[in-house]
Amino acid sequence: MKKKLIFIAEIGLNHNGNFDLCFELIKQAKFAGANIVKFQLGWRDKPSEMNQFNKQRISKLIEWAEYFEIELLFSIISETAWKLIKPFKFKKFKIASRTIKYDMPLAKKILKDNKKTIISLGMWDKKKPPFSKNKNIFYLWCLSKYPCEPKDLKNLPKNFNKTHFYGYSDHSVGIETSILAISRGAKIVEKHFTLDKSSTIIRDHSLSATPEEFRQMVNIGRDIFKKINIGV
Repeated sequence: MKKKLIFIAEIGLNHNGNFDLCFELIKQAKFAGANIVKFQLGWRDKPSEMNQFNKQRISKLIEWAEYFEIELLFSIISETAWKLIKPFKFKKFKIASRTIKYDMPLAKKILKDNKKTIISLGMWDKKKPPFSKNKNIFYLWCLSKYPCEPKDLKNLPKNFNKTHFYGYSDHSVGIETSILAISRGAKIVEKHFTLDKSSTIIRDHSLSATPEEFRQMVNIGRDIFKKINIGV
């Protein structure tokens, strides 16, 4: 993932419990320029809850992602989710902020698989990162507040290249902070993605980017990244 700007469209639970809507979300994420489309596995996932995935549904998401030629990624949030995803042989995984805070044994188990692993540190309050330097670990600066206001983001790295953070997971309203992070050296940007910001089914909709906003973020971000790389 080095020397390349990666955009992750975080669908999360923005399918609102309508699994068929995932097809359209994946399609629109691809059309908006995302490199990766991401779901959450192991969160609100009981049979009666809105984010319940089984092997058949994971297989269908893989099929849809392959059709639209976009990489599929999951945040692994529970031991059950880890057991469920293992047979599929994914090349990358995501560890959420809450897992680092509340389930460190699971995080360590995921890392032992020796796959590229993106880790958000929105709940990590120590100066040093939770794990020693590892070529497979990519830390994201993050603030676990939904949504973040501008005043909450004063600690956003001024220069990502001088920190252990490789990228930024954005919980603010709008795309401006993501673009700011790119200008400061972020090489991964994760932004929540929605088809309807006015939906109140899940809190994430209001801080998500629509397809058009995401496309704008990608276009501006890639141009900034190119300028940085030629020494502007």
